[in-house]
Amino acid sequence: MAEDVRIVFLGGLGEIGRNCAVIEHSGRMMVLDCGIMFPDPEMPGVDLVLPDFSYLRENADRVEGIILTHGHEDHTGGLGYLLGVVDAPVFGSALSLGLARSRVEDAGLGAKARLVTVTDGERRRIGPFDVEFIPVTHSVPHGFATAFHTPQGVVLHSGDFKLDMTPVDGRRTDLARIGALADGEGVRLLLADSTNAEEPGHTRSESSVGETLRQIFSEKSGRRIIVACFASHIHRIQQLADAAILHQRKIALLGRSMIRNVTLARELGLLTIPEDSLVDVERVDDLAPGQVCVISTGSQGEPMSALTLLASGENRRLAVSDGDVVVLSSHAIPGNEWAVAKVMDGLARRGAEVVHSGIAHVHESGHAKQGELATLHAVARPRSFVPVHGEYRHLLRHARLAIEMGADEHEVLLCEDGDAIRLSDEGIDFDGEVPAGYLYVDGIVGDIGTGVLRDRRVLAEEGVVVVVLAVDSKSGEILTGPEIITRGWVHAPEAEELIEDARAVVVKAVGEAVGAGSFDADTLRRATRRALGKLVSDRTRRRPMIVPVVMEA
Repeated sequence: MAEDVRIVFLGGLGEIGRNCAVIEHSGRMMVLDCGIMFPDPEMPGVDLVLPDFSYLRENADRVEGIILTHGHEDHTGGLGYLLGVVDAPVFGSALSLGLARSRVEDAGLGAKARLVTVTDGERRRIGPFDVEFIPVTHSVPHGFATAFHTPQGVVLHSGDFKLDMTPVDGRRTDLARIGALADGEGVRLLLADSTNAEEPGHTRSESSVGETLRQIFSEKSGRRIIVACFASHIHRIQQLADAAILHQRKIALLGRSMIRNVTLARELGLLTIPEDSLVDVERVDDLAPGQVCVISTGSQGEPMSALTLLASGENRRLAVSDGDVVVLSSHAIPGNEWAVAKVMDGLARRGAEVVHSGIAHVHESGHAKQGELATLHAVARPRSFVPVHGEYRHLLRHARLAIEMGADEHEVLLCEDGDAIRLSDEGIDFDGEVPAGYLYVDGIVGDIGTGVLRDRRVLAEEGVVVVVLAVDSKSGEILTGPEIITRGWVHAPEAEELIEDARAVVVKAVGEAVGAGSFDADTLRRATRRALGKLVSDRTRRRPMIVPVVMEA
């Protein structure tokens, strides 16, 4: 009998972001990715959301290593937090490690982190894990599919991928190697990207965006062009640079991450921009508008990003002028639509012509659509399949596609965050659950907890009512107050009668509590909260946070 293999999903199944999984056998664990998710509007004050590391914290001594499939934040952004929990080497391409390094350094772990570079086609033994790194094409260069050669056969994780036959850098998804695995050992389990599983057809080549960009540069000659895209999208930046140079424009970089990533990519030889084609963004006003191309961050409307500050007129290094052309070379991530629309509106108010993916082919996805997913299944011919990386509807559609491609429906599992599965000689099945809730990060504070988040929602939606009074600790007599302070509940000057009624209710509640022999502050606080809460609810049909402050004298 072969030893069982267990796989645990800590994030990325049922959501876009927080991608993190664990492969286990021989008593050891390998972590595959550790990403973040950006907060939605229901998470006020939250900067980012991490996977729950409880399971890894409990088994920290068993973690053999961490593998990064590629350099996007939804796969690498949580690395600095994870390395504070487990001490293990991190494996990835030079670019993936370079992009993740800033997160590690921000966490103060730069000197401690062990970052190990792996290359295309490399097969490496990491403890008991036999791991092969297979090239795939994505919207960030040098991504990997990972093949784990385990006691139960090959477990193949596709990583984020597409089948681009004409990629900008010529590096294609290595279907030949995946086919060789299928013809040789066979693929025991396939875990594959489901982001575009609802989309029919094939994702267009990234090179097709370059054609549109060159056309825009040609049509807008004589006007300054500002393009916003993801700072990690090195292929997009290369095509922008090529178009700018073709039309005799200088290139200025705007945004800290854009400058950092372009510098890194040039050092690694992944981005070719002649030094004499680059100019500091603060010098662009010295050039004619038709001689300038600015490449900026902020395509998702992130607060305080370079493009958002441009739209509000608050960017200290550059200002949008009448006649400028601003290209948003991206799609809005689900949940960011409102922020992106607001930025576009602000740019338009400042006289810019805004070009976006709704009116021109200025962006293409890095994820495979149904046609490409079907090709992967046909080539890999997995015995078992689990869809990963996507919201629940994406996972469900991908599971159905696998069955349509001939997979045994009993060998296809639809998993969510926290699920564990086991591969054994008998087959594949669920194997319990582990904690997989959201870990909220606010500033430099770690998990702020669901209680804090719930309080913030109440404050945002219903407001707060604070009642302050001082009582005699011996007699329970009210010495000062009660004073009613409101924020976000009612406008006090317009609700004097309601405020007076609130004072009267508090005085009565305190008097009744004292009459029953309860003088202690805790009892009086409870009585105050209960009475005031009932009044507020009855009179306004709202449920603000009630904060009683009872001081004893």
